[in-house]
Amino acid sequence: MRHLPGDHSETADSAGCNLLASRFEAAGYDVVFPRPGRGERGVMVGSRLAARPGPASVDYLPHRCVSVTVDTDEGPLDVIGLYVPSRDAEAKTTRKRTFLEQCRTGIPQAGDALRLVLGDFNILEPNHVPRYRFFQQFEDGFYEWLGTAGYADAFRALHPDAAEYSWVGRTGDGYRYDHMHASQALATALRGCAYVHGVGPARTG
Repeated sequence: MRHLPGDHSETADSAGCNLLASRFEAAGYDVVFPRPGRGERGVMVGSRLAARPGPASVDYLPHRCVSVTVDTDEGPLDVIGLYVPSRDAEAKTTRKRTFLEQCRTGIPQAGDALRLVLGDFNILEPNHVPRYRFFQQFEDGFYEWLGTAGYADAFRALHPDAAEYSWVGRTGDGYRYDHMHASQALATALRGCAYVHGVGPARTG
């Protein structure tokens, strides 16, 4: 899901991403890929199962929140893929805050649903080690909101004390930016969740 330094796992309306989508489709996948505008990045979901529109809806930067539902032997499974904007200058901070606020209203409470919320959140858990003080309360608040909405951090549920990172900066500082949150109906059945590192994109699963 996340990448090694120098790679990029987010999607764009580019020749490379369009080729990736067409290759997935040729291999029999259902592909949901709302093309972002020029200079923007977004999310692509590829599913081996037939996918229909899912329960989440975000009006602001909608290509960064892609929601699908697939039918499984256990019932309908919702998958909500997020690519939260990064921030630095004030304008980007406002952009990120607005997107996260819309996610709070656009992503439904977990309830009894089988649902995953996953992707590059560009936020850290509030007790992340090491603690980077440049993160703001609204970023911590989104992670905390996921918990109150009924979603469990799948990796942290199975590895309560592990120090793991999905991105490492040029200075060697590690960040767990990428997350997979599961509704309680799924969290109780978790058997494994790990970050897989190697040559090429790293991912959780």
